[in-house]
Amino acid sequence: MALRHFGAATAFALTIGMTASPALAVTEIQWWHAMTGANNDVIVKLANDFNAAQSDYKVVPTYKGNYADTMNAGIAAFRAGNAPHIMQVFEVGTATMMAATGAVKPVYKLMADAGEKFDPKIYLPAITGYYSTSKGEMLSFPFNSSSTVMWVNLDELKKANVEIPKTWPETFAAAKKLHDNGHPTCGFSGSWVTWVNLEQLSAWHNVPLASKANGLDGFDTKLEFNGPLQVKHLEKLVELQKDKTYDYAGRTNTGEGRFTSGECPIYLTSSAFFGNVKAQAKFNFTAVPMPYYPDVKGAPQNSIIGGASLWVMGGKPADEYKGVAKFLTFLSDTDRQVYIHKASGYLPITKAAYEKAKAEGFYKDQPYLETPLLELTNKEPTENSRGLRLGNMVQLRDVWSEEIEQALAGKKTAKQALDAAVERGNTMLRQFEKTAVK
Repeated sequence: MALRHFGAATAFALTIGMTASPALAVTEIQWWHAMTGANNDVIVKLANDFNAAQSDYKVVPTYKGNYADTMNAGIAAFRAGNAPHIMQVFEVGTATMMAATGAVKPVYKLMADAGEKFDPKIYLPAITGYYSTSKGEMLSFPFNSSSTVMWVNLDELKKANVEIPKTWPETFAAAKKLHDNGHPTCGFSGSWVTWVNLEQLSAWHNVPLASKANGLDGFDTKLEFNGPLQVKHLEKLVELQKDKTYDYAGRTNTGEGRFTSGECPIYLTSSAFFGNVKAQAKFNFTAVPMPYYPDVKGAPQNSIIGGASLWVMGGKPADEYKGVAKFLTFLSDTDRQVYIHKASGYLPITKAAYEKAKAEGFYKDQPYLETPLLELTNKEPTENSRGLRLGNMVQLRDVWSEEIEQALAGKKTAKQALDAAVERGNTMLRQFEKTAVK
């Protein structure tokens, strides 16, 4: 992504004014997002509720495609001088957005300038840390946060007389048994192959994905995920792929229907898969923590977040920013956060909302909705598990996936594939470092 142009565009970003008559003017706030299905319904309801609660501003949500499409559309719109006010950007786009100085208005500045009461300490630190500077200044507003969990078809495990696995060796053994008892095309699988099998795997075992705290401490980070743990893990997947005890389900989440259809009885993906599982699964299910390797000292550590945050784009007038700030305050309301959590399966972002959901007994009937929160807060985060902040992450993930696919197809060894993924990725990071505005 040519960030030179993204950063340079700040010099002549256009200020969009309102043309309506001042007496009855309703200031429109454009919100571009990537939510579909049940989660799109949540976005529309939030906008409608805000619009009904006051008469000065109107939030207009617009679906812009998947996460990568939405980010690219927003960057293109900024260059053209007609960016939205709010853009939903997935967590791995954070470095790209941070580097685009001037193209974004940091949330902590927005709230201060607009005079809105704002205390970053009310938010869950495991979530806000990902989107904040090293000084704790919040750059973007956490919106839909999730983590990786292991979804389990309880009926199929019961039929095969398999206990819910906790470790990776137990998961491999369970998958083998399930494969041999009615699941010949898939004992287990997962979506987001790099997020689950590199990014989360490393954090969950307190092993670095990259130097400089996985990039959180500087753009001059180097990838380090070709170590013994990651190689051993990929070797096992390659071995199990041969008879489909493990069966690859793609780079993104397009394979998730293999779980809800009953084909794959164990499936690792986002906790935000909940809405679809609830609507589509015709069996008893649960979501449990990611497996870990028991021979790795201190494992499991803590998981890192997925999902997205809301970035406020630069170059807008103060009165429009006031409306954006009021909308972010509206979203932070405890009851609203509890609603978002219950309706979507995404995590509450404030401590009060989490406590309220617990006090209401929400997790008694649906304990799997607390699983990602328990993973994120399992232990105090370390340099290896605070999160990651790597430039050009969308392209990096494609390269890493490409190399993993080479290993799964038997064209490279696991070590060769991960060595190549690291080498190619480091070249891309150096390119990003040159173009990023420090």
